[in-house]
Amino acid sequence: MKHTFLLVILCTSLAYAKDRPVMQSGTLLQMDSVECGTDQKSGKTFAGEVLGTDAAHQKMHTLLCPEYLLQTDRILYRIRPRDEKHPALLPVGEKAQFRMDKDHMRLRVEDLDDKERDYTVVSMTPRGETTQADSRK
Repeated sequence: MKHTFLLVILCTSLAYAKDRPVMQSGTLLQMDSVECGTDQKSGKTFAGEVLGTDAAHQKMHTLLCPEYLLQTDRILYRIRPRDEKHPALLPVGEKAQFRMDKDHMRLRVEDLDDKERDYTVVSMTPRGETTQADSRK
């Protein structure tokens, strides 16, 4: 009876156990700075008081975010860091491992610091289509 109970528990735990998705590998080909929004700040007087909402004192800054091109054996991914305030600068030309986790990519570069970081996939292009498109031109 005891062995049957242990066998049932073992089978149940194996049925519910999920393997972590297998890490895929790719190469970081390039990094571009792309516009990802604007930041609006009010001007200040020398005493630190915020001036009124007069348009002459408003400053608009275009925010730039890094966008990477990650190449695998079959797909080219364009990715952006999900943490826009503190994005890590990734080494271009280096190998990276990644896995898809729900709606984002978890990426790590061993030579950097071996941390997994979250990225948003902006686009995916099969590599066969890029060579066919180039040959048509």
